[in-house]
Amino acid sequence: MFEQYLGISTDYIIIGLAALIVILIILMIINVVQMSKLKKRYAIFMKGKNAKSLEETLIYRLEQVDELIENNAANERNIDTIFKKMKFDFQKYGLVKYDAFQEMGGKLSFSLALLNEKDDGFVLNAVHSRDGCYTYVKEIIDGHSIISLAEEEQQALEQALSSTNGK
Repeated sequence: MFEQYLGISTDYIIIGLAALIVILIILMIINVVQMSKLKKRYAIFMKGKNAKSLEETLIYRLEQVDELIENNAANERNIDTIFKKMKFDFQKYGLVKYDAFQEMGGKLSFSLALLNEKDDGFVLNAVHSRDGCYTYVKEIIDGHSIISLAEEEQQALEQALSSTNGK
């Protein structure tokens, strides 16, 4: 009957189907063997060391990651706070030592300029003489003094203005 419609002998159809069944059985056996190997590997992987399960290890590591994320956020907040406060700290300086009087030696007098990030601060001038030591402070705003500066004070201010981050 099939021979009339398809023009193929039924013997060939049966042989083809038998070959297909044999191929499918071989593929199924290969699949079962691979699944068995995979199950063994999975069992070994899940055992862990010293009977400690992989799940416990993963939970512990995830807790550590959460703690690190919290610590990182706290560090970032602290760094931001430090940078905000640093804007008002003295970051630049200049120092000039000199002899205020000809009879004195050793360059005991000095001018010290201390400035913050915005070039605000002061110049401290200490004049040493035989009678004592006198100190004067002159305010610096935006890198300039309202009161005229002595030569040494101006040098100290220029050093501070040219320095960066206390260098």
